[in-house]
Amino acid sequence: MANTIAITTQDLEPAVHLRDAFLEHGFDVELLTAGERLADARDPVLLVLTGGLDEKRARRLLREADERGGLPVIGLADAPQDALPDACRRRGITECLAKPFDVQEVVLLGRRLVERRRLRRETGIIGDSEVMSEVLERVVQMAPVNATVLISGESGTGKELVARGLHALSTRSRGPFIAANVAALSDTLLESELFGHEKGSFTGAVAQRKGLFELADRGTLFLDEIGEMPLVTQTKLLRVLEEKRFYRVGGEEPLRVDVRVVTATNQDPRRLVDQGGFRRDLYYRLQVLQITLPPLRERRSDIPQLIEAFARAASREHDRPAVTFELAAIDALVAYDWPGNVRELRNLVETVVVLASGRSVIRLDDIPENIRTRGASERRALPVPIARATTMREGAAPAPELEFIFRTLLEMRMDMEELRREFEQYRRTAPRLTGGVELPYPYPYPPSLVDTMPVGEAIPSASRSGRDLSAEGEEDDDDEDEGVVVYRPGMRMEDIERAAIIASLERVGGNRRRAAEDLGIGERTLYRKIKQYGIPL
Repeated sequence: MANTIAITTQDLEPAVHLRDAFLEHGFDVELLTAGERLADARDPVLLVLTGGLDEKRARRLLREADERGGLPVIGLADAPQDALPDACRRRGITECLAKPFDVQEVVLLGRRLVERRRLRRETGIIGDSEVMSEVLERVVQMAPVNATVLISGESGTGKELVARGLHALSTRSRGPFIAANVAALSDTLLESELFGHEKGSFTGAVAQRKGLFELADRGTLFLDEIGEMPLVTQTKLLRVLEEKRFYRVGGEEPLRVDVRVVTATNQDPRRLVDQGGFRRDLYYRLQVLQITLPPLRERRSDIPQLIEAFARAASREHDRPAVTFELAAIDALVAYDWPGNVRELRNLVETVVVLASGRSVIRLDDIPENIRTRGASERRALPVPIARATTMREGAAPAPELEFIFRTLLEMRMDMEELRREFEQYRRTAPRLTGGVELPYPYPYPPSLVDTMPVGEAIPSASRSGRDLSAEGEEDDDDEDEGVVVYRPGMRMEDIERAAIIASLERVGGNRRRAAEDLGIGERTLYRKIKQYGIPL
């Protein structure tokens, strides 16, 4: 198909410059003189109006562009740039630029509009809303490169259409496009489906079989619902993406492939990573480029256009007469929130067309009651992301996050058991203490439980070789007894514990096991506190 740019000659000089620039970029160009119509150009893909946007001739050409399925139009006008968007919208012009303009900017804009229209025609993506225009712009930008793309969005938003668009506009468009739904394959079959298998590699493998990666060589492989892939298979997929080679199940020779991988998920991929259901390194490898599709309720302005396209397709497919929807019916469909998104709308339109019984107009009464009575103004449940339960498969290693949580809980339980034993010992042996009372070390109760003592009772502190460890760090010559623990006002619990541990270790000659027994705490707890307080051994 020829890519012909039709340029009007109201302003001849810029028209000639634009013709030369478009020719340099590989387009065919037709200059439309006064009186010529758009039909005089050979299959145009873009119309450029060089002046006089309000003239009768310009209005006629705009009508012809609209009749050709919404042919994109660029308008060049003698007006301030900030006033052009409203003027373009009123006249049905796709993009407007103020004079004087950069010729290369017009060519770049024209190329993007042509690619966007081609994308819509080849994939069936419908919608002129701002959010969908941004999606199409991303597809046009990402298609020429070979990086992986992650497409996210609710079910029914058209993720596979976007993947097909990426393939159609890429340099791989002559290669195969292979689509697979990961959720539809069992864990045992998924690896064989992706990488193939050798004859006799498992029960039922009666012949060698190529996998999807081999079938998609020099093309595009689309993996839908990638969030449902088992962790073991995720590891192998990551290796294929990194090394560009793989082994068939039961195979011994590595196979090299040239495949662009496009993936999609209806879940929040970051949430899956945080829950441990998806490998973090694979997520970063897949989302080199990312496209997020909006739900239909966030682009309601596209619904009338979608209804028209689906009705036309349904009439043609089921051999029914062409139908139109009355305004009240369209308003009801626009007001509905469509939890099933575009897929739900397409199925409903098809049902209504089939049941129209030869009538050419679809009325409000033809719309199902549950949709008529549940508009956007009504509060109701909408799809929300739900934390997906992750199950440990037999033979699979636990996720690092789960293993860390398990070990932490186990250590906490062991510490609680030690604290319980220490508390029981304290209740049996500890005397009531009063301010200023000196206790020879070791305590009859653990330092970690001093906080449980009644308010107002004095807490003993530790002294080492007659040197009191007060808050000010000053020596106290009043207590010179070896192994005596004394509390002084202003001391902290850390000082008390540290001094007590030092005194106990000196008494037993540095034997940690005996020191732990004297202190009434576990050896692991003692070792941890030695490291915490930096006590030299």
